[in-house]
Amino acid sequence: MKFIADFHIHSKYSRATSKDMTLEMLNKWAKIKGVQVLGTGDFTHPAWLKELKEKLEPLDNGLFKLKNDLPAPASPAGGDEAGADGFFILTAEISCIYSKNGRVRKVHMLILAPSFSAVEKINTRLALIGNLKADGRPILGLDAKELTKIVLDASPECLAVPGHIWTPWFSVFGSKSGFDSLEECFEEYTKYIYAGETGLSSDPAMNWRWSELDKIALISNSDAHSPQKIGREANVFDTEISYPAISQAIKDKDPSKFLFTIEFFPEEGKYHFDGHRACKIRCSPEQAKKYNNICPNCGRPLTLGVLHRVDDLADRQENERPASAIPFRNLIPLREIIGEAFGVGPASKRVGEEYERIIAKAGSELEILLETPEQDLLLSALPRVVEGIIKVRQGNVSIDPGYDGVYGKINIFLQVPPSGAQATPSGDSQNTLF
Repeated sequence: MKFIADFHIHSKYSRATSKDMTLEMLNKWAKIKGVQVLGTGDFTHPAWLKELKEKLEPLDNGLFKLKNDLPAPASPAGGDEAGADGFFILTAEISCIYSKNGRVRKVHMLILAPSFSAVEKINTRLALIGNLKADGRPILGLDAKELTKIVLDASPECLAVPGHIWTPWFSVFGSKSGFDSLEECFEEYTKYIYAGETGLSSDPAMNWRWSELDKIALISNSDAHSPQKIGREANVFDTEISYPAISQAIKDKDPSKFLFTIEFFPEEGKYHFDGHRACKIRCSPEQAKKYNNICPNCGRPLTLGVLHRVDDLADRQENERPASAIPFRNLIPLREIIGEAFGVGPASKRVGEEYERIIAKAGSELEILLETPEQDLLLSALPRVVEGIIKVRQGNVSIDPGYDGVYGKINIFLQVPPSGAQATPSGDSQNTLF
């Protein structure tokens, strides 16, 4: 069965998250988005775990469903969404901050677990190391290798996945605190690392440039902090909907079962290019190297983005694709497409009303963005919006790349220069260096 899974989200108990990150709202928005398997996030937090146990019904396949007697929140579209409730999978993200090989390391790890019993064993061990009540994504003075050992000791069916692997500050390969190989980080436990998360600022094509990553699957997830962000990156499978089937599809990297990932255009991610946010300096890796990676305005180090770090470690040319690669599709969220079609922000009331109208008539967001034929879209959406959806499917967009914590700016209806260079719209306040 073909389905979409988003493993990495956060609950209302994580910092900088929406109060709407409840199980009821997550279930409702997963249907709106078209995500059939959604991570719970934050299973290490005691209060959230209590809610998970109270509100989720365990199935016999390692997944969970929302109990039927829970009241459903009002639909954003003014009625019930089509389709059955989806499934939940137990997940958490842990921030490991520790010293190794003479450097401070900051590595985020995504954990998938098949049962509450496995979660309880993990939490018991982690509670001896740090305060699990402080944040839904706990910060622990724990080596990522040792975390992997704890997770696998709890259950060999667990998966330990390095999160957003290129992000400068908190990732296994990040420019600020990362490693230069999986083995340097995980040592003898590298053989149990079956996947890495691309993150919003990279896509699989960038990762294919480094043969080190051929041995693992590249998965993509939303890292959602609000329900509306669910599914902005995700994974598409064609298997039985069960924990063992999902886990095996990832481990095997079987393209007949792990069909493709859904990705941001990586330039839209907030750490794609190099730069210095305080000085509004954004630059390509080539330009940053000309400046010796120093901000030309203030003399402080630039934050080196994902593209720069990939360039440093890559051993292949661009456009080379390994034989075992899982395909991917770049998408832009529907609200952003509507907003650009209307010339207003994606959070505006007008965009919200049009989004709800389209979803109510045409189905889930990801179905609309990925599959619905153009002629059918025209029955549900305005021609300008449909034009935007088709342009995104074709990759016919222009983006001012994100840098140093600033998201990139999408231009769907701006003509892309024939050279393929990124266009800079007039009035852009950034001091862009190319």
